[in-house]
Amino acid sequence: MKISSRFTVAVHILSLLSIYPNPLPTSDMIAGSVNTNAVVIRRILGMLKSAGLVDMKRGTGGSYLTKHIEDINLLEVYKAVDVVDTGGLFQVHQNPNINCPIGANIQSVIEVTLFNAQESMENVLKNVTMLDVVSDFNEKINK
Repeated sequence: MKISSRFTVAVHILSLLSIYPNPLPTSDMIAGSVNTNAVVIRRILGMLKSAGLVDMKRGTGGSYLTKHIEDINLLEVYKAVDVVDTGGLFQVHQNPNINCPIGANIQSVIEVTLFNAQESMENVLKNVTMLDVVSDFNEKINK
């Protein structure tokens, strides 16, 4: 199972807005960098706007950050784009055979471990800011 690419696209967008703020990047420009359709970018920008991370300029267009990158952590981005529900990263298969001892108990045996795994991943994301990501980009770009 993979986490939706909306997360990495959102990180891509926020990185672009931080590194190349002038002129304000349009959804078409961002789509060119992500190599996807501008409609996909506008949808994700809308999610980031709802989370208070970006805004869009009317008229000539373009998007910009509404928070400093050091104040945005990857967990916030992850949650902004509705990648998964709380405790829902892993799904236990539906309708196991309840007449089988394994099938009857699979969910209760594994759900705590899976919840803890998701919580651990989210704690890692919480400790990485967009400043960390953008610093890594700048290091690679300037080599």
